[in-house]
Amino acid sequence: MKGGISVEIFITLGDKEIFIPDSIVNFVFIALFIVIFSAIVNKKAKNTNPDDVPSGFLNVVEMLIETINNLVRSTMGEHNMKFAPYILTIFVLILCSNLYGLLGFTSPTSDYSVTLALALATFVIVQVTGVRSAGGLFKYLKGFTEPNFLLTPLNVIGELANPVSLSFRLFGNILSGGLIMTLLYALFGYLAPVLAPPFHIYFDIFSGGLQAFIFTMLTMVFIGGATEA
Repeated sequence: MKGGISVEIFITLGDKEIFIPDSIVNFVFIALFIVIFSAIVNKKAKNTNPDDVPSGFLNVVEMLIETINNLVRSTMGEHNMKFAPYILTIFVLILCSNLYGLLGFTSPTSDYSVTLALALATFVIVQVTGVRSAGGLFKYLKGFTEPNFLLTPLNVIGELANPVSLSFRLFGNILSGGLIMTLLYALFGYLAPVLAPPFHIYFDIFSGGLQAFIFTMLTMVFIGGATEA
């Protein structure tokens, strides 16, 4: 079987027992790792001479930041560069979560509660941005009645469908990839360590990277649309 490492938490509060699944534990661990890694990078960057050419992992980090900045600039416009840190964070967080299954753990994004939380974070940012861009809550809500008042229910449903589609797309692809790999491990048996790696390249690495990119791109499109509106 694929994986085999599970870290679950049980918390007892009086007569009630709270169960925290391993996917949530893994997601928290990944988030803490990214925070610690960011602090290390920030400290090393501050101690580096700005005139020196970046080397080692600082060079990789700079390339990643420049790539995200260029992507935000071309997709959302120069005036939306303030969202670049969020876009970078959500991309790295989802990418690490998708690839976490390669270590034998449960991928956090194979849990719908995790993908829904990520989609809701984007949804909240989109709504706040839309209200600010419209010049107030009333004007923003009035936009749902355009171009015809009869289309208001469809406009509202379309807006509420965005986080649902975001969360289900990421959840479905990662979960299905993990299930397929589990079936392949059961099929290959003792030959799995030899025959499984090529499938990992597609279902874990390629699909995980692609889904992280798609989620990030849709996030930029939704936020950019809110600012334009």
